[in-house]
Amino acid sequence: MKKSTTILSAISLAFGAFSQEPCATGRFSSDVYPNVTVTSNITYGSNLNFNGSTKTLKLDFYEPTGDTMAKRPLIVWVHAGSFLGGTKTDGDMVALATSFAKKGYACASIDYRTGFFPIDSVNSVKAVMRAVHDLKGAVRFFYKDQADQIDQFQIDTNNIFIGGTSAGAITALHYAYLDRTCEINPYVNQTALNLIGGLEGISGNPCYGTDVKGVINLCGALASYSWLEAGNVPVCSMHGTVDGTVKYSRGIVNPGVPLMYLDGSRMIHERAQAENVSSVFYTWYGADHDPFAGTSPTALAYMDTTINFVRDFLIGQLGCSNSILQAENAPFGAASLYAYTPCSANVPYNDCTALALNEQVETRSTLYPNPSDGSFEIELGSVENFTVEIVDLSGRVHALKTDKTGHMHFDNLSLTKGMYIVRISNERGNIETIKVLIK
Repeated sequence: MKKSTTILSAISLAFGAFSQEPCATGRFSSDVYPNVTVTSNITYGSNLNFNGSTKTLKLDFYEPTGDTMAKRPLIVWVHAGSFLGGTKTDGDMVALATSFAKKGYACASIDYRTGFFPIDSVNSVKAVMRAVHDLKGAVRFFYKDQADQIDQFQIDTNNIFIGGTSAGAITALHYAYLDRTCEINPYVNQTALNLIGGLEGISGNPCYGTDVKGVINLCGALASYSWLEAGNVPVCSMHGTVDGTVKYSRGIVNPGVPLMYLDGSRMIHERAQAENVSSVFYTWYGADHDPFAGTSPTALAYMDTTINFVRDFLIGQLGCSNSILQAENAPFGAASLYAYTPCSANVPYNDCTALALNEQVETRSTLYPNPSDGSFEIELGSVENFTVEIVDLSGRVHALKTDKTGHMHFDNLSLTKGMYIVRISNERGNIETIKVLIK
């Protein structure tokens, strides 16, 4: 997710015509559209839940009613819920997506895989990674829409922002700033990481883009502030000083059960400034977690502040020149920084080639049942000499058979839950791949 200031500046200049004309009409800075059209339950991918069941991933798409703009900036919103619950139709998601769609943005509110057990620090890290993978699948979904010239959603992929509240903000921050396997390996070892799809994940739309323009962090945190480095994308943060769930500075995330230490918005902002990464930060003095959630007059006032502050961040990123509605205020206290050891190792996860083949090559063979418990049948596309390999997502071969009957049976394979690739080759070297989920 690293982009240099030079690259960002070049993009800004290249899309000057995009930003200035709509900005001049008030688009992006005010509610220029009175109505919003919502298309619900669009499937953007699928993946395995923590319990081995398959989750179909869906999003709701918000757009200004009657909008004719060919390429629109997109905000992908991620809901709260401690990675244990919540939905894309939670009240704060609806309020944020509706408000920014009225300003001329396209918005997507996504569902992602929630739940983990036992409820402990190790499994909570895996839950965060599953959410990151699903968010990446959603972003790739919109890149695919443009790259395949379907253009159903009219998205400018140079201007995609990701953000959310609480767990959703944690997801967006890790999406943007976790980009080396050595950073996450102290929490999830490489074998476990490979089984769930590496850093990119396998939640859909492989091989398409995942670059984003910026991050909206509402009461979120990052496992280590050190992951944010020079050249990273800009961040907009808002956080309450007495947040008892996700700490303002640094502390144990506690949604009812203590889970892990995370660095809150205060430390993220301090780090961003030190690394010369664009960061705007608003402190809610005396406010607890997600103070904008709900319909009370107090919550609605906090939501107004949130919308105005995020609005100012976004129009700045789009190159608009408008008056500031909600200025930054001074952070509370000093950031409690700590020593860390940087790392640079990154183990490539080569899911792209295999999964791209699975989507692009005409499938002549069939595999059933899928998902499987480790026993399955393969009906091959013709009767010739075939070699079939069962390969995990790190490239390790778990089973291999050669046959020329046109049918193969694999029985009681001792495979860990997760995604595998069935690689089928014939004597001429042609390769076909099928994904199989082991539950």
